Amino acid sequence: MNEESAAFLKLLRQEGTVHDPAARLTALTGGVSCEIYLVEDGAERFVVKRALAKLKVKEDWFADVSRNRNEWEFIRYVAGFLPDAVPALRKCSATGNYFAMEYLGGNFQNWKQLLLKGQAEYAGRAGALLGEIHRRSTGDAEASRVFDTTPNFFQLRIEAYLLATGARHPKLRPLFEAEAERLGATRECLVHGDFSPKNVLVSPERMVLLDCEVAWYGDPAFDLAFMLNHFLLKALYHRPREVGVRRMVDEFWSAYQSTSPAPDLAPRVGRLLLMLLLARVDGKSPAEYLDAVRQDFVRRFVEGMLFSGSASFDSVIDSWFDRLLPFEK
Repeated sequence: MNEESAAFLKLLRQEGTVHDPAARLTALTGGVSCEIYLVEDGAERFVVKRALAKLKVKEDWFADVSRNRNEWEFIRYVAGFLPDAVPALRKCSATGNYFAMEYLGGNFQNWKQLLLKGQAEYAGRAGALLGEIHRRSTGDAEASRVFDTTPNFFQLRIEAYLLATGARHPKLRPLFEAEAERLGATRECLVHGDFSPKNVLVSPERMVLLDCEVAWYGDPAFDLAFMLNHFLLKALYHRPREVGVRRMVDEFWSAYQSTSPAPDLAPRVGRLLLMLLLARVDGKSPAEYLDAVRQDFVRRFVEGMLFSGSASFDSVIDSWFDRLLPFEK
C-alpha cells in the first residue's frame, strides 16, 4: 500500500467507515476523475470513491470536488425507482470527500471492454434504462433543485468537450460556442452526464450504472449523444471488421423512444453527436483507442457534416456507417 492509500485508510478508520485492524485498500481501475478503492474490512467488501480536484489527463483539467455529493444524490434518486440499476449505498462523508457503496464483483463485466472485444450486446437494455431515468425525472421540481449543478457540468462537459474542441477548430468555433450556450440553458430532466459503456457493468441479472458525478438537471439529448458517440467510435475502431454496432444504435434509440418518447430530441442529438465525436479526438478527453488514421477520419467526417448543415440524427448515423464501408486500416 502506497503512502496515499495508507493516509486514506487512516481517514476511513477515523470516521468509522472501516473497523477491522487488518482492513486493507486495493486501488481499482476507473476513469480520470477520481480515486476508487476496494475495501476489505474483515468479512465485508465494499468500494470507496473520492473525487480529484485535478483530473488525470494530459492537459490541465480541474473540477470542484463537491461533485462527489452529486454522485451520491444521483444514485440515491435512481434507487428510488430502479434499485438494481445502481450500486447500494453505504455512507457519504462530506468532510472526507468520499462515499462508500456496494462492490460489484463476481460475474459483472465492464461493457466497454466487451465492446472493444467486438461483443455488440446490451444496447436495448441501456436505452430503456436511460429512458426511464429521463422519464421519471422530467418535470420533477425536487430533482431540478438538487441537481442544479450547471457550474460542475460546465467544468466537466461544456468547457472540456465543446469549448476546448471549438478552440482548436477556429472555423467551427462559432457552432461549438452556440451549442454550448444552448446546452447550458436547457432544463428538462436528470442527466447522467457520463452515460457511456465504461460506466456500465453488466451481468445476466443486472445492468448497473456507475460514475454519476456529472449529474445535472438539463438536456436529455446530451446523454443520448454521449452514448451514441461511443457506439460510433467503437464501430470505427473495429473497421474493417463488422461487429454489429449499427444494430446496437438502432436498438438503443428504439428502446429509449419506447420508454421516453420525445421526437423533438433527434435534431439536438444529431448536432451534439457530431461535436462529441470531434471532442473525443481534439477535446480534453481523447479516446485512447483511436490511431492517427481514425482520428483524421473523424475530423473529416465532422467538418464535412457541420459545414454542409447535415446534422440531423438520421443523416449523421446513415452517413457515418456508409463512409465506414470502404474504410481500411
